[in-house]
Amino acid sequence: MIEHAIALAIFAASYVALGLGRVPGLRVDRTGVAIIGAAAMVVGGGLGWEDAVRSVDAHTLVLLFGMMIVAAYLRLSGFFSLVTMWAIRRARSPRGLLGAIVVAAGVLSALFVNDVVCLVLAPLVLAITSRLQLPPVPYLIALATAANVGSVATLTGNPQNMLVGSFSSLTYRGFLAREAPIALLGLGVVFLVVRVVYRRQLPDAFATTASVARYPVHYPLMIKTLIAVGAMLVAFLAGVPIALVAIAGAAYSLLTRRVKPDKVYREVNWGLLVLFVGLFVLTGGLEQSDAGDELGRWTARLGLHRPLVLTVTAAIVSNLVSNVPAVLLFKPLLAGFGEPDRAWLILAMASTLAGNLTLIGSVANLIVAAAARDARVEIGFLEYCRVGVPLTIVTLLVGWAVLVLVPV
Repeated sequence: MIEHAIALAIFAASYVALGLGRVPGLRVDRTGVAIIGAAAMVVGGGLGWEDAVRSVDAHTLVLLFGMMIVAAYLRLSGFFSLVTMWAIRRARSPRGLLGAIVVAAGVLSALFVNDVVCLVLAPLVLAITSRLQLPPVPYLIALATAANVGSVATLTGNPQNMLVGSFSSLTYRGFLAREAPIALLGLGVVFLVVRVVYRRQLPDAFATTASVARYPVHYPLMIKTLIAVGAMLVAFLAGVPIALVAIAGAAYSLLTRRVKPDKVYREVNWGLLVLFVGLFVLTGGLEQSDAGDELGRWTARLGLHRPLVLTVTAAIVSNLVSNVPAVLLFKPLLAGFGEPDRAWLILAMASTLAGNLTLIGSVANLIVAAAARDARVEIGFLEYCRVGVPLTIVTLLVGWAVLVLVPV
């Protein structure tokens, strides 16, 4: 049918533009591509209006929005700065500082969205390395890669995991039990790879004993938000729907006289939410076309049901079109697998860890690179790849081994 051909053409063109990150000759970013593609899908007849509305997964949007609100209050209270500076103050050597940054970034990213963690911690890392007269690049790369690896651990660690939580039957506790060991081992790999690659640049001792700057902390706001976070974690582990928990936590956080709502709303990544809506519509159009059946046949031919093949394919596709579009692309394929839950676990792991391959592999990397550039510190593409390429290969192998060889 002509409608199916239109849907396939729009989907393919949109994903090519998503892979490029823009539309050549125009000032259109990935969010714009998703909006234009979704509108074209409906106007072109590839997907009816009512079907387009139904294709938008409200659970994912509510979960992501709720976590952004809670993370915004923690950021405004100074919590992220406080935790990171506490860890840094206990580092007794440049290598100890590296370990402190890896642990802080990894743990915070497991609990909250990794992009937010990088946004907050990058200026802190730049400030402390400047005060201690240390090369900033190794520590910044460690921050970005550790944030990506740490976010593997939970369904709320990054946007692609949130998608997995909405589309699969995995619980927060079940996901944590399978993915947390990968995150812990991966953080160890981050520390070792960065230490080996920069062994000549990292001195054995601090050249100065300069004091660490203090950052403002709003303790009443922080305590109130941490109470909400604690209750949310209990509810997550108890099996309460994670989207419901997230929006309840956000609603509780918004009940305050201390912070103007505008400050909180400015912290929300509205562009990412809109990107999700557009991608949901694009994927809905693909699922209704004959291309869905053809993709299923290609899946069987490629042996995508095999964990190693799925791991490699997901990592490659995630670097071609970014991890969130990649997860949505795989969505219609995994339901027919013999072990769909394990397939979702592998997809979450591979799409996240693949973000460490290159400097442009994840939003977290780009956030850190932008903060560095503002401070006149350049993280070169090839410079990053010295860490990113071996780190990604090793952590993907670790993730595959844990999910396949370790019994449930």
